[in-house]
Amino acid sequence: MASNPIRARVTVVGSLNMDLVVRSPRLPQPGETLAGRTFAQVAGGKGGNQAVAAARLGALVSMLGCVGADANGAQLRAGLQAERIDCAALETGGEPSGVALIVVDDASQNTIVIVAGSNGEVTPATIARHEATLAAADVVICQLETPTEAVRAALAAARRLGKIVILNPAPATGPLPADWLPLIDYLIPNELEAAALSGLPVDSPNDAAQAAAALRAAGARNVLVTLGARGVHAALEGAVAMLYDAPRVAAVDTTAAGDTFIGGFAAQLAQGASVETAIRFAQRAAALSVTRAGAQPSIPTRAEVDAFG
Repeated sequence: MASNPIRARVTVVGSLNMDLVVRSPRLPQPGETLAGRTFAQVAGGKGGNQAVAAARLGALVSMLGCVGADANGAQLRAGLQAERIDCAALETGGEPSGVALIVVDDASQNTIVIVAGSNGEVTPATIARHEATLAAADVVICQLETPTEAVRAALAAARRLGKIVILNPAPATGPLPADWLPLIDYLIPNELEAAALSGLPVDSPNDAAQAAAALRAAGARNVLVTLGARGVHAALEGAVAMLYDAPRVAAVDTTAAGDTFIGGFAAQLAQGASVETAIRFAQRAAALSVTRAGAQPSIPTRAEVDAFG
């Protein structure tokens, strides 16, 4: 489907982190010291990753968030601008920019510890100051790496403005507040997040189906549970729930795969694509991303996804 830049506008409300990435043979046990193989410092954060993904995959993107008045903040802002992302709603706070400590093992699995820093300075007042940025979007994306009161304010504003609203509930530690669910068009957790939100174990596609059904029964309109190499379980309003198989690739690093999926999915919806088309496009984009190392460096372009698919 050809892109339509006039309609394809996405606003991302969320976090920006500097990722400090170590590759090691395996993930360390508590109290254990391992010798790492390589180290890299790259731009990340779920908000930043999803903004870059949406931009590379066909949308005009605005970023609403906060970085620090430090070298990391300057680098994060410059990186977004290099992707032609509008940073007019990206504020500079008093705390240092957020950082994420990431260890990736030989099986391409990872562990991540985040220090929020300036991401914690995003407030409902921040959202209110930049309501025009939300109003200009077709799709608004939120996650949970900024304070919950700010996320709720963004969801409410986007719903009031009639936007397509996506929530990636990451990180999730328990059920969402009940009054959030009516504000969300697409709830997109991974298996761990789906388990935390639903209170059910999610160890298989069948488990994902049960968790998605429980979340829909609780009031979620549409639920997409991303399952990595096992695909995406989609429980959509007015449709039969189904599993979309993932493309088969040789994984190198899964760090930004979920963010790539969400950015690609949002870009397609903003362009007027059907949900099925958006899911399959986003899966191809995520599959390409895991064949490359790093977070934002791994995210493909629209042309690469079209060639892959």
